[in-house]
Amino acid sequence: MPLLRFLLHLLLFIGALAAAGALVISVLLMLRFPPLLVAVVLACWIFCRLIKTTKGEHP
Repeated sequence: MPLLRFLLHLLLFIGALAAAGALVISVLLMLRFPPLLVAVVLACWIFCRLIKTTKGEHP
């Protein structure tokens, strides 16, 4: 059982490191290529509008 818990924590740690690395690389790419930043901001804006629209339909 302790070995299984250790493996679970190890995989969780590796996943957290991979997610943090992907986030840093994404931010660097968005700063390097401004059209990518505009696309991400536009996608977030559209997503927020979509959430507001569907929230009004479903109580």
